[in-house]
Amino acid sequence: MRALGAVESKQSPDEVLASGEYPLTRRDLTEIAAMIYADAGIYLNDSKASLVYSRLSKHIRTLGLRGFRDYCTLVASPEGAAERREMLSHLTTNFTRFFRENHHFEHLRDDVLPGLISRAKNGGRVRIWSAACSDGQEPYSIALTVLSMMPNAADYDFRILATDIDPKILALARAGVYDENALETVSPAMRKQWFKEVDVNGRRKFQVDDRVKRLITFNELNLMTQWPFKGNFDVIFCRNVVIYFDEPTQVKIWARFASLLPEGGHLYIGHSERVSGDPKNLFDNIGITTYRYTGKNAGRKA
Repeated sequence: MRALGAVESKQSPDEVLASGEYPLTRRDLTEIAAMIYADAGIYLNDSKASLVYSRLSKHIRTLGLRGFRDYCTLVASPEGAAERREMLSHLTTNFTRFFRENHHFEHLRDDVLPGLISRAKNGGRVRIWSAACSDGQEPYSIALTVLSMMPNAADYDFRILATDIDPKILALARAGVYDENALETVSPAMRKQWFKEVDVNGRRKFQVDDRVKRLITFNELNLMTQWPFKGNFDVIFCRNVVIYFDEPTQVKIWARFASLLPEGGHLYIGHSERVSGDPKNLFDNIGITTYRYTGKNAGRKA
């Protein structure tokens, strides 16, 4: 998931921050931001008014509402619970691509996977988590990296969990069907081995092979809620997500990640992110936005 959060302002609540078919006032934005912050921990300020307007105004028209005031009333009501989830889908950003920030996958391949593969072949358990997986290109990139070294990984206790807050984007991830331009960062050899050409309504697409999908479980998960995990993860990818949270929320997320990593476990984060607060003492920074858990965390509760 990628997204927005909460407004702090003492200016006029009736000031119009974005206009067009429907005016978006500061009161409207404040209410929308408060709901997004409460639901997903996403921090939003006045500078995002135009983005909120562009993403919600068409939907307001589709719903037949008179404007943002009616929309805020709807999504804040018990009857509007489904629309409130829909609002989250509209306001989250799902930019991704295969092997984005490729240095992470190179590090995973060269420094992390050899030991994990050896453990799996000896009967051990291996778990990797792609948090905020968007339309699946990140977990599929992880799986392709694994399969390039261990083509039969799915025959062992080696699994990748991929989660996102948005059920609509998860449906796309499970399908694993992409335009050809999405595969520009996938090597020709990987394309040939792990993708098949399909026709979707007369358009040429490429679908991830079922052998890749066998490695991955896709589940809906809000990072702000309780995490239903019973064991540790050897590797966690959570990239370009935490940057949208305020600092106290970021610190909590880093600590929760640490609680799920064994000593020596790895955390990969986004290019604009840094582990901050007390949790930074739990990690060694071993490369560009690449961290190793030191094993110093005593609480270990997620």
